[in-house]
Amino acid sequence: MARRRGDLLGVRAALSRRLLPVLVGAMSFLAALALAGALACAGLAASWRGEAASALMIQVPQPDDPDAAHDATRLAAVQRALAGDPAVRGPAVMSAAEVNRLVAPWLGGDAAALGLTLPAVINAEWAGPGTPDALAARLQTLSPGTLVKTGALWAQRVAALTASLQGCALAVLAIVALVAAAVVAVATRAGLAQLRETIETVHGLGALDADIAGRFAARATWLALVGSVGGMALALPVLAWLVWLASPFTGPARPGAFVHLPPALLALAPLLPGGAAFIGWGTAQLTVRGWLRRLP
Repeated sequence: MARRRGDLLGVRAALSRRLLPVLVGAMSFLAALALAGALACAGLAASWRGEAASALMIQVPQPDDPDAAHDATRLAAVQRALAGDPAVRGPAVMSAAEVNRLVAPWLGGDAAALGLTLPAVINAEWAGPGTPDALAARLQTLSPGTLVKTGALWAQRVAALTASLQGCALAVLAIVALVAAAVVAVATRAGLAQLRETIETVHGLGALDADIAGRFAARATWLALVGSVGGMALALPVLAWLVWLASPFTGPARPGAFVHLPPALLALAPLLPGGAAFIGWGTAQLTVRGWLRRLP
């Protein structure tokens, strides 16, 4: 078989460009999805934590009874206090139907039929510093028994969930990198086995381990780079489609989803082919040098 100029060992024929780029491309595709998942979890976590932490719910028992000062009903007194507090935004009283739907899993669809007086529920947003403890104390004075609940607990749970999801995505990235290294190692060892006689001859004549390893590493680097670029090219449209599907959770849907890919993802995406090339180079170097050290 005629060998190309500069490829005296026949490395190009031994490391075929058919299988290795395809496998590395598949690994890069999965790595891109895992990276996007980690970034998406970080973005959604920041958004959801802020929304959950700022949520404010006030429950006023016996809302139609007189308040502590007997100036108005308990509900009216609480509403007046909320309206005068600049740290409380958008207080809105839930309707009886909404409260019924809220307690339906426990009390059925019509709590009034059970003879129960449900508390009035006010939803609002807390924009003040810290926790609304002072607000809760003031409402207790106006309307004893009033409960003030925030979304701090939900914010902590959302943070724990998104942190675990990010950890899973990073674990997938690590596994993909290890599998890609294994694929390159297997392909390199197959090439070494195919060229064993030639390599033993040139090695016996004085060829340096670095020269032989460098030829295999250069070929593996190029094939890994080509495969990774192909995998990224396939991943970007899929990611754009996923961004469009997730747009209701992050904002209004946008037809041109590709241009709205997260900037962090667009900045990190070119690093994946570079990482694949580095894995190909490093794995080939280690594999060839280890194989040469075991020659008689």
